[in-house]
Amino acid sequence: MFAGFSRRYFAKLAGLAALGAAAGAKTAEDEAPASTERHAPARFPKDFIWGTATSSYQIEGAVDEDGRGKSVWDTFSHTPGKIEDGTTGDRANEHYHRYKDDVRLIKALGVKAYRFSIAWPRVFPEGSGRPNPRGLDFYSRLVDELLANGIEPYATLYHWDLPQALQDRFGGWQSSDTSKAFADYAAYVATRLTDRVKNIFTVNEVGRFVNFGYGWGIDAPGLKLPTAQLNQARHHVALAHGLAVQAIRASGRAGTRVGAAENIAACVPAIATPENIRAAEIATRELNAGFLGVVLEGKYTDGFLAYAGADAPKFTAEELKIIGTPNDFVGLNIYAPQYYVTASDRAPGFHVLPFPTSFPHMNSEWLRVGPEVIYWAPRIAAKIWNIDTIYISENGTSSEDKIAADGQVYDLDRIMFLRNYLTQMQRAVIEGVPIRGYFLWSLMDNFEWIFGYGKRFGLYRVDFETQARVPKLSVAFYRDVITRNAIGV
Repeated sequence: MFAGFSRRYFAKLAGLAALGAAAGAKTAEDEAPASTERHAPARFPKDFIWGTATSSYQIEGAVDEDGRGKSVWDTFSHTPGKIEDGTTGDRANEHYHRYKDDVRLIKALGVKAYRFSIAWPRVFPEGSGRPNPRGLDFYSRLVDELLANGIEPYATLYHWDLPQALQDRFGGWQSSDTSKAFADYAAYVATRLTDRVKNIFTVNEVGRFVNFGYGWGIDAPGLKLPTAQLNQARHHVALAHGLAVQAIRASGRAGTRVGAAENIAACVPAIATPENIRAAEIATRELNAGFLGVVLEGKYTDGFLAYAGADAPKFTAEELKIIGTPNDFVGLNIYAPQYYVTASDRAPGFHVLPFPTSFPHMNSEWLRVGPEVIYWAPRIAAKIWNIDTIYISENGTSSEDKIAADGQVYDLDRIMFLRNYLTQMQRAVIEGVPIRGYFLWSLMDNFEWIFGYGKRFGLYRVDFETQARVPKLSVAFYRDVITRNAIGV
């Protein structure tokens, strides 16, 4: 238990203890026994959904099996210099063959929901045209295995693995032809899975894959489009979402619920005065106008169109009507505050503050530690867009996750992160913010996009050579939260 600690260390502790005792001699009043009464922690609603999440390209492997087509991430990861450690998702976690074992890991956590994504090129190898039944069969088997273990499946149709064929034919999201192909794909999946899958996310993190993949060239497909073309590509994704919502409702079983999962541009009032809170609301609406706003309002804000000017996307009234098709829920992926804002007398009514270099962050430098974001982002979103059901569709952190001498992984930093974020989420729920569920990212370490296997976000540590899964200490922490339905004290 005390391996690694020297006698000198314990002597130092003893000395400090003695010093403390001498400095604070107790009176009789001090020595009176303290109250042992403990206040029970506030609990989440009984029907609150605790879950975890993964995505297809990051864990499945088997990229050439059972008729799967190539995705843009297959192409991108095989391009020299694109992935930090030179790896690919070819093998990843071998989840395609180990899914039954991985479902057992999910069950061991105690969660009742699992958010996974379907690889579009497994189902339509060419992106459209003739479907591949063997591809969808995998997800059908996965769903059956989840349900047999008492775990509710939440499917995501698009977690970035666009069929390469659509990128080659249409320029991917640069064309509305891809939007229409996505709707056909959504209809096919809905026809075959919604007898068992009752909740479907259409697209995941438009704010990431459009900007990084089509604007900055960092992610697949690695393009650097001018602003006008970038805005048009984002519009085509919004159109794809709207068309998919309609297709799922037309082709799926009655009662199927559908929405999007977006990494909301999270705006936090630097100081929670009424003026700054209002500024954060304005900022949230304007800085999310390009996707989340148009989906939930059926229109682009005047501020967005004015700011974009000649670079604004081209659209029709009919397209806006489709994009604005009502959703059953909204998924918010929340990791870090993107903006701290204060009120401003100048248009647009808010001022974005610079981050100091000393601002704390986790193992991933972009992941700034700001637990209050998971309180403010859903609260503000629910208010400005009148949302009645929000899922925190992703939240979590990377950690160093080294194996200790005893074979365990003591990821105390992840536990610290989760404890503080979940406390703020609990605060929001208690105040009536309509957060109905939480999906911790991620079930296990995986292919972390441009970082390869160098960043570990999982509750289970994966040895990518042996494929062994080892529970980290955070597994016990999360299981305790779920058992209590509260943050332990």
